[in-house]
Amino acid sequence: MEFILLASAHFVALLSPGPDFFLILQASIRMPLRYAIAVCAGIAAANAVYLCCAVLGLEFVRQMDWLMMVLRYLGAVYLIFIGLMLLRSQKQSFENDQKNPFLHADRYGRQFSLGFMSGIFNPKNAIFYLSLFTVMVSDQTPLAIRGVYGLWMTLVVLLWDTLVVLVLSRKRIKASLGQGIFVLEKMAGVMLACFGLFLPFT
Repeated sequence: MEFILLASAHFVALLSPGPDFFLILQASIRMPLRYAIAVCAGIAAANAVYLCCAVLGLEFVRQMDWLMMVLRYLGAVYLIFIGLMLLRSQKQSFENDQKNPFLHADRYGRQFSLGFMSGIFNPKNAIFYLSLFTVMVSDQTPLAIRGVYGLWMTLVVLLWDTLVVLVLSRKRIKASLGQGIFVLEKMAGVMLACFGLFLPFT
């Protein structure tokens, strides 16, 4: 029952669009599938870091106000930067586009790091996972079982984000969107910049 409650709460939270979703959206539109999946892997890895803290019961991490503040401001700068990069991009079709050299570099490491920084610079991830384990996981639950919980949630993040990429990156979907792709890319830029602007105040 503990696992069901934990997994359900985590999945419901996963459904709400956040900075990670809009980063995945722009990668799916402009990048080949394999690189968009690398973004997903980076996001999942960042979640895994905070899940390790939660599994090990490192509640003191949440109490480190200076660390949370540093993450907030770094995250704000990062999201605003990514948002502005998207807003400055030129209007172009997905068949023949001039990719942004920073955001759309055809390198696995670059795309992985973009996803990882998006997840690690969001202090809400740390607070969410630490709160989730504090409230829903019993102190009597063995470390090995908590580790399974953390592994499950990491895999769910990776699989869900990959599913989103598989849907959005299909040529038929892109073709049906047509010029709407440009609007979606700008919307992703606006949303990422807004997340960055409001992050220090949340």
